[in-house]
Amino acid sequence: MQRRVVGVSGLEVSEFGLGTMTWGRDTPPEQARHLLREFHEAGGTLIDTAAAYGNGDAERTIGALLRADVLREDVVLATKAGFVLRDRHRVIDTSARALLQDLDDSLRRLGTDWIDLWQIHAWGAAPLEESLAAMDQAVSSGRVRYVGLSNFIGWQSARAATWQQAFPGRTPIASNQVEYSLLARRAEVEVLPAARELGMGFFPWSPLGRGVLTGKYRHGVPRDSRAAGHFAWFVEAYLEARSRGIVEAVAKAADGLDMSPLQVALAWVRDAPGVTAPLLGARNQQQLEQCLKTVGVTLPDAIVSALDDVSGGPAAGRTPEPEDS
Repeated sequence: MQRRVVGVSGLEVSEFGLGTMTWGRDTPPEQARHLLREFHEAGGTLIDTAAAYGNGDAERTIGALLRADVLREDVVLATKAGFVLRDRHRVIDTSARALLQDLDDSLRRLGTDWIDLWQIHAWGAAPLEESLAAMDQAVSSGRVRYVGLSNFIGWQSARAATWQQAFPGRTPIASNQVEYSLLARRAEVEVLPAARELGMGFFPWSPLGRGVLTGKYRHGVPRDSRAAGHFAWFVEAYLEARSRGIVEAVAKAADGLDMSPLQVALAWVRDAPGVTAPLLGARNQQQLEQCLKTVGVTLPDAIVSALDDVSGGPAAGRTPEPEDS
């Protein structure tokens, strides 16, 4: 895989990241071991997780694998803080106390002394300056090397980044992580322009439209799919008429290029303006192998333009095709 710099920071990551939201629930430890090994062997470095994933089980799984299968120094470890479980309900708590407690718990579960990229998982009710001060403290203590955001919309990410830039000594915001795909292009309105203006990297989650852009739902809901289980609510939003039209366009492009719909959709996201590294939420080896086939694939400009048009128009920042003279 190619390496990409995260915004204007000194952090470098692989062109794809390995997402671990399903680890500890839908992806058991032995399957996770195969996923991490294959991702690493393909040149992948970025592993993205969160304290909230599987109530800490995703981090525990990663920690065990980093002790036995892959060297800690060979990966860029990103995790998140700010979601906590109270009275069996998950709530957002971005107070300094909650964030730093999450950090210490993450370090313990991951079996490491430092986090490469520590992210606030979502915008919370605590004063933003308090949350950011906790991130400064995490960096100054050596427990964290870079800090980022997750699920912050445009004005929120801009406010956080400019607050950190206002005084010397504060830790710059290196990145933001938001949903982005051919089925979800809202990030282009404010999030991506803010990232570009403020020198932040951008990590799309769910780059395959929650699995819908693979084409697996074109003729119904497979029994082994997420839409057939506890993630049905997560997928159903993209099974409506507009999404079907985009999926058919992706499938048509894939047929013409002798590629899979997954490769077409994933290559579009990876090479979209401002994108650093899409996060692959593969639950098993077969899914990851299909994603990794996108490495080295570049879509023709005409296909990119057609997919832009069918999914909402030209992506901001993309160099337009030259007109025929």
